[in-house]
Order: sequence, then structure tokens, then C-alpha cells
Amino acid sequence: MKADKQTGPDRVAVEADVDSLASGLRLAVGRMTRRLRQAHAVGDVTLSGVSVLARLAAEGPGYPGSLADLERVRPQAMASTLAGLEQRGLVRRTPDAADGRRAVVAITEEGRAMLAERRSESVHRLSAALEEFTAQERDTLASAVPLLDRLAARL
Repeated sequence: MKADKQTGPDRVAVEADVDSLASGLRLAVGRMTRRLRQAHAVGDVTLSGVSVLARLAAEGPGYPGSLADLERVRPQAMASTLAGLEQRGLVRRTPDAADGRRAVVAITEEGRAMLAERRSESVHRLSAALEEFTAQERDTLASAVPLLDRLAARL
């Protein structure tokens, strides 16, 4: 029976379990994110900048407004992020061929290289930490990855 169909004490218990799980996930993911972020040098590209670079690398060039929507930030915040990335040579803006008033943003080779290096550092840190887990624990974590991706898509 699904939680939204239950009534009475059982529903309260299920809701408490879901709230407890949500709280635990928020804390654990927040700690992981903070610790991975702390490993990068001061002045390094922000987490939002890395997210934009990863999106551009995976999906190709995009418009600032569309990127803001996809990243769920205000257009002004995206403009600031893009300005910082452009200043560092990690993205470039070009006029849209169909509408010269609009800019198209694309990742540069420097941006791809920085993204690969940053991913490599984070993956190395995670790999080193995972070596301390048992094979069964790593299998459990591996089986949770698709669920975590699905959860992230729904937030």
C-alpha cells in the first residue's frame, strides 16, 4: 500500500519514516558536497559554475535564459556565473545566427579540460574513501545511484 493511500497510525508512521529518510539524505549529501568542495583550491570554479560547464559539455551550447531555467536559478545569477566562466576562458558567447540579439554560450577546450580535472579529483577522493567499504557496502551504494539520480530529477 502506498503512503498516500494509508490512513490512521500506519500513515503517520510511514510519513515519519519518509521525513526521517529525507532528513538523513539531506545531511549525508550535504556533507559529501561540502567535503568535496573543500578539497578544491580557493578561487576555484564554483559549484554552480561546474554544473553549467557539465551541462554545456553534455548537452552542447545553450542560451543563458535556458541555462538559468535548467539550473533553477534566476537569470541574474546565471549572468554572473557565465561572466565568471567567460572571464576565465571556460565558456565563450557568440551571437545567435538566427537572432543576433541573443547570445549562445558554449564550453571552450579550456572549460572541458578544467571540468575533466575537477571530476578526476572528486572521483579520486570518492574512490579512495570507497576502498574502505566492503564489497557488499559498495554494491549497496551502487544500487542506490539510479534512485538518487531519479530523486535529484524530481527536486
